[in-house]
Amino acid sequence: MDESLFKKGLEMRRATLGREYVDRNLAEADDFTRPFQENMTAWCWGFGWGDETIDAKTRSMMNLAMLGALGKMHEWEIHCKGAITNGVSVGEIRAIIHVVGIYCGVPQALECFRAARKVLKEEGLLDQRPPSA
Repeated sequence: MDESLFKKGLEMRRATLGREYVDRNLAEADDFTRPFQENMTAWCWGFGWGDETIDAKTRSMMNLAMLGALGKMHEWEIHCKGAITNGVSVGEIRAIIHVVGIYCGVPQALECFRAARKVLKEEGLLDQRPPSA
């Protein structure tokens, strides 16, 4: 593992997903999962996210579209929180989900909306009241 990429990746990962979440993941890693956690931090976050060609907000928007297309909803929720941290607005999240629906189908867009509503409510960015009839 490239130690400098790991350090850069750790900084990027914490900045987007939150120090508590990242540190908990690393602390819970065992001999079986630690090599993946360390190398993923170096490669994905150090090499990928550490490339300044694409800003963090745009990269977050790309991630939401790709994770939504793949149907990886647990990761979608985590990256939705990170996208908010990186400045993605509620309107932009909705627009990303519209694109997922167009290219991946309505059922997948519905999954993204379910996940987004959960995250947006947790973050206090969505009205807690049910819609009026």
